Amino acid sequence: MSVNTETLLSIITCMQKNIKENRDYLSNLDREIGDGDHGINMDRGFDEVIKKMDSMQNADVAGILKTTGMTLAFKVGGASGPLYGTAFMKASDVVKGKSEIAIQDLPALLDAAIGGIQLRGKAVAGEKTMLDALMPAREAAEKAVAEGQDVKSIIEIMVKAAEDGAEYTKTIKATKGRASYVGERSIGHMDPGAASSVVLLRSIAEIVLA
Repeated sequence: MSVNTETLLSIITCMQKNIKENRDYLSNLDREIGDGDHGINMDRGFDEVIKKMDSMQNADVAGILKTTGMTLAFKVGGASGPLYGTAFMKASDVVKGKSEIAIQDLPALLDAAIGGIQLRGKAVAGEKTMLDALMPAREAAEKAVAEGQDVKSIIEIMVKAAEDGAEYTKTIKATKGRASYVGERSIGHMDPGAASSVVLLRSIAEIVLA
């Protein structure tokens, strides 16, 4: 598998579509433990990314990821904008100078994204954040790539690990962000950032495995 610029733009478009479709779901999750605007903010941010599509047509894969990240960082309200924005920008460094993204690049892309999120949010695993979906996804993808599994298996294993990680956030107390204000009452609720991370990773699968 290789993702060229055309496919990457399709993935970004699919992310925007799926975030919009899950806007209310994400905001409802956020309403339980936060201020209820995660879906609204993510939807607004990806709408702004779509407005940059024409300017990204002639960019390489790194340029597309960087533009997406910069747009999210500056256009998404709340904490999620800088976090996701930095994730995309750091991921762009991994494929700088490349014309396509290979499946072998996937663990490094996720690792860079996670590093960007940690740089901004200072979070670690187990604090009920998007990292609790993304870190298992990275580990699962890395293992599957190392085992030489086929593209379909690698993508499906990555998404399943993220889904399981998002479910895990229901069982733990939030210690970061606004959700930390509700303390023990956050237990039983999925972290909205983990949920939106799953939406984005499913979007990759939707295009790559089509």
